[in-house]
Amino acid sequence: MAGLNIEMPSMKLNDGTSVPMIGYGTGTARAKKSDGKVDRNLVEAIKMAIKMGYHHLDGAEVYNNEAELGVAIKESSVAREKLFVTTKVMTNIADIPNAINESLKKLQLDYVDLYLIHAPFFTSSDAELQTKWQEMEKVKTDGKAKSIGVSNFLQSHLEAVLSTAKLPPSINQTEFHLYLQRGNLLPFMQSKGITMQAYGPLTAITKAKPGPCDDILASLAKKYFVSEGEICLRWCLDKGVIAITTSDKEERLSDYLRATTFSMTPKEVEDLSQAGQAKHFRAFFKNKFSEEDKS
Repeated sequence: MAGLNIEMPSMKLNDGTSVPMIGYGTGTARAKKSDGKVDRNLVEAIKMAIKMGYHHLDGAEVYNNEAELGVAIKESSVAREKLFVTTKVMTNIADIPNAINESLKKLQLDYVDLYLIHAPFFTSSDAELQTKWQEMEKVKTDGKAKSIGVSNFLQSHLEAVLSTAKLPPSINQTEFHLYLQRGNLLPFMQSKGITMQAYGPLTAITKAKPGPCDDILASLAKKYFVSEGEICLRWCLDKGVIAITTSDKEERLSDYLRATTFSMTPKEVEDLSQAGQAKHFRAFFKNKFSEEDKS
């Protein structure tokens, strides 16, 4: 399917910014143990994704590859204003003003489109979360990020931030897939105007087989002439959730773009959601949750 000419749909955030509904992630397998020398293989992989139409690029300081993302952006032929670039603060959460400056330097950018607190687990204090969010608000008012948000936040963390925020988070990026639907988190976020962004959206087929969704996924893939991975991505999109995915294979990246070319019926989306509730599987931050905790 390489060479698809697809116009990527977008989601409008609560601050008016528009975000492409499928993003290319530079974490997990693409993360480096330390900054060090620029990895040209990663630069070329990101450039390939950009060329294919992945203009939403998801990075983070903890991935240690912001420099590669910056080089790829600079070497691509796509105008900066057509790209949506995300990075996140975790390693240097104690000093957000310096952290954003360091990230922008590595990215060779004047601003990012989205800046996220990578996780809330650096503190158990609502007051500290609120203080850090005030620092995030200043990043936005200083023009260093067009939108600000959080990642891996539960409802309790969001409630703490919202209780004192002048600018609400635009996005909460979290692990979200058929086998981790996170209880009431999505409807709560929607009620507050916060968009959910999913990482690990393909987990049901890449890490959690066999499972109760297998037969439904296979049947829907056959019906729509796509792969099961594309059905997983489409399920997110049909639920109003932005999806972050990745691959170093051009054909697979091209195939994933087909998820934007069809919609499932509401019943199909609900059938998948209901089947997924029968299994619980968490791929990330396992040490922060009990095995029974589905939040």
